[in-house]
Amino acid sequence: MKLWLEQERNSLEQLYILQSEKIASIRKALVIETDPSRKFQYSHLLQEEERRLKELGDKLNEIEHQLQSTENFILKPNTNMYIERPPIEEKCFGAIVQPGALIRLKAPQGMGKTLLLEKLLDYAREQGYQTAKLDLKLADNDTLTSLKTFLQWLCVDVSDSLELQPLVNEYWQDIYGLNKNCTRYFQKYLLLDIKTPLVFAIDNFERLFESPDIFSPFCLLLRSWYETGKQGDRVGNIWKKLRLVVVHSTQAYPSLDTNHSPFNVGLAIELPEFNLSQIKTLAKQYELDGQLGEDGFRQLIELVGGHPYLIQQALANLKTQQITLEQLLSLAPTEQGIFSDHLRQQLWNLQHNPQLESAYKKVVTANEPMRLDAEVGFKLHSLGLVKLSGNDCIPSCDLYRQYFSIRLG
Repeated sequence: MKLWLEQERNSLEQLYILQSEKIASIRKALVIETDPSRKFQYSHLLQEEERRLKELGDKLNEIEHQLQSTENFILKPNTNMYIERPPIEEKCFGAIVQPGALIRLKAPQGMGKTLLLEKLLDYAREQGYQTAKLDLKLADNDTLTSLKTFLQWLCVDVSDSLELQPLVNEYWQDIYGLNKNCTRYFQKYLLLDIKTPLVFAIDNFERLFESPDIFSPFCLLLRSWYETGKQGDRVGNIWKKLRLVVVHSTQAYPSLDTNHSPFNVGLAIELPEFNLSQIKTLAKQYELDGQLGEDGFRQLIELVGGHPYLIQQALANLKTQQITLEQLLSLAPTEQGIFSDHLRQQLWNLQHNPQLESAYKKVVTANEPMRLDAEVGFKLHSLGLVKLSGNDCIPSCDLYRQYFSIRLG
């Protein structure tokens, strides 16, 4: 079964490469072509070929998941594999016990934000607090069609997390505005009678960045809850029970009035990459610290930096597949390497946003930091593809530079 899956994966990978090259050729022709009729034909053809590329990518992802399920060793994102990055954890633990706290966790994809969030929620539960986590990745498109639908979904989801019967209809009054109704539900139903604080965490907040009709009023709502918790009256004492945690992958959110934004108050935490000591700690959990040696750690860091996801993938594969570090390093930027699935996903992200693709091509082929449009730079940063050097961008790691300089060249 495993052998068949590997053969199927290799076959699809070749098709994926050919399809990517075909799309690149069509795009070049589209740029050069001046005849409107031909330009229209190229544009239509490009859409069809991109659809086929996505289908190939989906099939590859499915096979990759099946292959992973056949491995004896399964990499689980649990607390046993969590690597602390002091003093971040202590700052979060200290903030969450403060009345009316607001904590903002920010970092590119794959940096361990969700793991830190789970660690924080575990700590809150140890203090006897109630917790509710809203993952916006689970919100389907229908949920994000209007502010009313979104807020009512939020109220029901939090009620379910607290094992309470959702009573949205009982507290929702048309005479009030939408934010007021959501506030009434939290204040009168969720917070009023509880004896211990409630930690309400919102993961993948950036999902709302593309829904301005929801994003702006919802930010105003969160900010108002935070400010109400600062009051010393009866209502303020109710809202002091609420502790907010907002997790997002970029700061390039739509513009907001500073007085209405939850992104400039509370405790801001930006997760850094692992340092050498933290990488060695993780390697020890995989029982690989002795095998790698100082030179091995140096070569691994030269390839992927301290990127937590990439480091963990490298160590997991060294542990499970019994490949050598030399093989890992030489094949890493190729379709045969252990990062191929991750790299294809990033390539797909770029190919479906020509503006990002064009900008990233400049970054990976330049010999010095590249100045980009601010919004483009932040989007690439949120994907984990670049590091910000002042106002300029550089590739996040040499793995990306090697792979994408060829794929986007």
